[in-house]
Amino acid sequence: MRMRKLLSLLLTALTAGLVGALVVIFMAPERVNAPDGVVAPGASASVIALPRRSSPFSYADAVEKAAASVVNIFTAKITTESHAIRFKDPLLQHLFGNMLPEQTHRRLETSLGSGVIVSEDGYLLTNHHVIEAAAEIKVVLANGRSVSVSIVGSDAESDVAVLKIDTDSTLQAIPVGKSGDQQVGDVVLAIGNPFGVGQTVTMGIISATGRSRLGISTFENFIQTDAAINPGNSGGALVNARGELIGINTAIFSKTGGSHGIGFAIPFDLADGIMRQLIDSGHVVRGWLGVQGQDVTEKLAEAFGLHSEDGILITGVQENGPASKAGLRPGDVITSINETLLENSQQLMQLIAGQPPGARLQIGGWRGNAPFNFGTVSGERPPLEK
Repeated sequence: MRMRKLLSLLLTALTAGLVGALVVIFMAPERVNAPDGVVAPGASASVIALPRRSSPFSYADAVEKAAASVVNIFTAKITTESHAIRFKDPLLQHLFGNMLPEQTHRRLETSLGSGVIVSEDGYLLTNHHVIEAAAEIKVVLANGRSVSVSIVGSDAESDVAVLKIDTDSTLQAIPVGKSGDQQVGDVVLAIGNPFGVGQTVTMGIISATGRSRLGISTFENFIQTDAAINPGNSGGALVNARGELIGINTAIFSKTGGSHGIGFAIPFDLADGIMRQLIDSGHVVRGWLGVQGQDVTEKLAEAFGLHSEDGILITGVQENGPASKAGLRPGDVITSINETLLENSQQLMQLIAGQPPGARLQIGGWRGNAPFNFGTVSGERPPLEK
C-alpha cells in the first residue's frame, strides 16, 4: 500500500509539472529560450537572416560592384540605296531601257548596344558589330552622363572592339574574374541595355563553355548562358555572383529576335588578349598556315580512300603560303600540329592562329596510306576581306 501511494504521488507531481510547462509555452512563448537559428512564435524573423553576401536570395552586392562600369552605346551610320529610274510608258521603256541614271537615297540608321569599362583611364570593351561602320558613336555612362569616345581598334574575326572614353576624370573599372574558373551551373548576371529601355540585369546560369562552330564569328570559344540577352545587350557584361566580369555578351540564338534562353558571351580572357593587341598596334596579329580544309567524315574517308576518319582533309593550299612551302597539297590529311592531335578544322584554325608569325610548326598526317611529318614556319594571317 505504501509503495502504491508513493508511485501515485510521483505521477501526480510529474503531471503537474508537464501541465505547468505547457501553460508557459502557450501563454508566454517569449520566455522560452529557442536554440540558435530557431525563431519562437512572435519573435522577429531577422534573427535568422543570413548575411547578404552569402545569401542566395539577393545579388544586389554583385550588381552594385559591376553596374556602374556598364555603359550604353548609341551609334548612327549613313547608308546609301540606289534604284533604277524606269519609264512608266512601256514603249519608252522598251526603246530606251535602262538609259536613265540610277536614283540614290541616303538614309540614317541608328542602333544601340552596350559596353564595359575595363580600366580607370577609360578603355571600353564592346562588340565589333555594335560599332561597325558607325559614323557617330555616343556613350552614356550608368549615371546618365554622355561622354565622347574614340575607336582604338576593332577585330571582326572575334567580334571584339575597343573604345577609349575621352575624359580627364577617373572612371570606375569593373572587377575582373577568371573566365577559365567558371563551371556549368554557376550563377551569372547579364548587364546591358536591351531594346534601349535602360540598364537592365538578368540572371541565369552557365549552360555550357567552349561553344564553337556556331557561325557567329571566325574565332569562337563562347560561354553559353540562359540569362536573358536581347538586342541592345551586345557588348555588355556577363558577371559572376561576386560581380566580377567573366565575359562580353555577344549574341543570342533566336528565330524571332527575342531571348530563348540561349545566349553567348566572349570569355574575358580571350577579349582581354585581343584588347591588348588592339591598344598596342591597332590590329590583331595571328598565325597562318594557308590551307583550306574540312573535317573527315565516314563518307569522305570512303570516297577518297583515306587511311582513317581522323584529321582534316586539305581541300586547298595557298600558293607560296607556309603549307605550300612545307610540301602540303590538296588531298592530304592533317592529324596533328606540334604533336597536338586535331579533332576538327575549327581546332586547326584556332591552334594555328594562336601561334605567332615565325613560329616553328611540325605538321603530322597522311598522304594516302603513307604518314608524313612536314616542318614549316607560320605566317601572318591576312586581314579579313570586307
